[in-house]
Amino acid sequence: MTPRDYLQLALFLGILAAVSPPLGRYIHRVLEGGRTWLHPLLGPVERLVYTAAGIDPASDHPWQRYAVNLLGFTLAGFCLTFGVLLFQDVLPLNPQGFPAPSWDLALNTAVSFVTNTNWQAYGGEATMSHLSQMVALTYQNFISAAVGIAVCMAVVRGIARAEAQGIGNFWADLVRSTLYVLLPLCLPGALLLVGQGMVQTLAASFTAITPEGAAQTIAVGPVASQVIIKMLGTNGDGFFNANAAHPFENPTALANFIQMLVIFLLPSALVFTLGAAVRRPRHAWTVWSVMAAVFVAGTLLTAHFEYRGTSAMAQAVAAADLPTASASASGAASGVTVPPAPATVPVSAPAPVPNMEGKEVRFGIFSSSLFAVVTTDASCGAVNAMHDSLTPLGGLVTLLNMQLGEIIFGGVGSGLYGMVLFIILTVFLAGLMVGRTPDYLGKRIEGREVTLAVAALLLPALPLLGFTALAAVGWGPQALANAGAHGFSELLYAYTSSAQNNGSAFAGLTVNSPVFNLTTAASMLIGRFGVMLPMLAVAGSLAARRPRPVTDASFPVEGATFALLLTSVILIVGALTYLPALSLGPIVEHLQMIEHQLY
Repeated sequence: MTPRDYLQLALFLGILAAVSPPLGRYIHRVLEGGRTWLHPLLGPVERLVYTAAGIDPASDHPWQRYAVNLLGFTLAGFCLTFGVLLFQDVLPLNPQGFPAPSWDLALNTAVSFVTNTNWQAYGGEATMSHLSQMVALTYQNFISAAVGIAVCMAVVRGIARAEAQGIGNFWADLVRSTLYVLLPLCLPGALLLVGQGMVQTLAASFTAITPEGAAQTIAVGPVASQVIIKMLGTNGDGFFNANAAHPFENPTALANFIQMLVIFLLPSALVFTLGAAVRRPRHAWTVWSVMAAVFVAGTLLTAHFEYRGTSAMAQAVAAADLPTASASASGAASGVTVPPAPATVPVSAPAPVPNMEGKEVRFGIFSSSLFAVVTTDASCGAVNAMHDSLTPLGGLVTLLNMQLGEIIFGGVGSGLYGMVLFIILTVFLAGLMVGRTPDYLGKRIEGREVTLAVAALLLPALPLLGFTALAAVGWGPQALANAGAHGFSELLYAYTSSAQNNGSAFAGLTVNSPVFNLTTAASMLIGRFGVMLPMLAVAGSLAARRPRPVTDASFPVEGATFALLLTSVILIVGALTYLPALSLGPIVEHLQMIEHQLY
């Protein structure tokens, strides 16, 4: 890594640390019904929405009613999106005349967007009309993110309230998250991206003639308005099939940096929303520090592996006596064994050859590695490089980021309530180990909360590991572009991405088939609501509990000791759950790479 790489990472974290606390306090004020500087403009709109929908924003709902409202709203959104996609061929704003997708692809896409996964088994610019992109998909980018913020705030209220029966009003949380948080950030953000050269138009694709005389279709559309909310809402879908590697979707290095920063913005700020609600800013900084430390470690590891490339690549370059800096790709085909260098070449320690395969030259190794870690730490899924082309251990980092539950910093809302899950487990285990009362911010942690937390932890693992195993021996091999351990990693990545609501793809896998569309849709639903509903139940249980005074007998949830213990629980639980599967994929592939066996 170069000094410029370290400077970019420091600048990224510095801006995030500076912006997150005030934004987190603002979100807390908005969702608790406080008045802000936007209320003179947006207050009448908010009241109009409540009146038109017959909503009483002052009513307080128990967790069961909150969950029912959430599920009903999600079902309605699914029906809207599914219907628009099924009939896009007869609906307006389809200048390219795209046909409707198949029913299983439409179902998969609708489930994907309502669960904030945005897994795509299609190429956006060649499949979806402008109406589908705006009404079905961009709309869900806003709403699924607002649902995540709403549930996060319900969990925060459960921690902060005392002897309360309710955890808030889902409808009010949904409206306020959209009006006062997402829209005000998206409008200037979209204009900023347009200023960087990102496309924003309702025009149809057009044909250009290349210097060689060939005809090339140039796809355009309402790109900037979709990109800003896909990043801000940690959705991650791509208007173009190349996603954030496409020059129309990610035109400059500054646009690339802004998009990475925007992905982490709300998940990071919501940590301080918790701190504001419980009036414990030190606890918020402790949790944020854990997230930041694991994020930095993942970034440095990924960049290290990508800068070193593969040993076979290094030896091939050394044997050919080529300058190291000119190597940009391994060029190895599936199953090819690269011969060792001649005896005259010092094969024991050849100079590392950076792995530029699958990366944009304009972004380079570090910006590609940073983007890969950011998008898999958050449940975003946007990519500016091909994850399938990462080195085995570089790919392992992205897999593990998702398998930990995407809590570093995680999705909008889901990252924080996922972290609360691990905090509950940490406090409970710490209490057992040291004989202290298992309290979290004055709330006693009992068997009910631990049971719900464990259920939320295990439910996404069932489709992730189960469908991966079934696909490996059933429908998967014929869809793979690579054999062996790398092929297994492609399957594991697909079901990890869907079950953890990430949406990124390892590529090299043909997933637009009924069996993949249906199994990944089931994974997305279980991954979303298998965590969300148990955490709402935890919120209801904690809200009704009388707080206990925090004494010396209570386990402290601030400071370095708690941060280290929380980090250890996160990594140990992730390793125990997923290490066997990772051993069959990227770890085996790394060992084979040392023996010059590439896929």
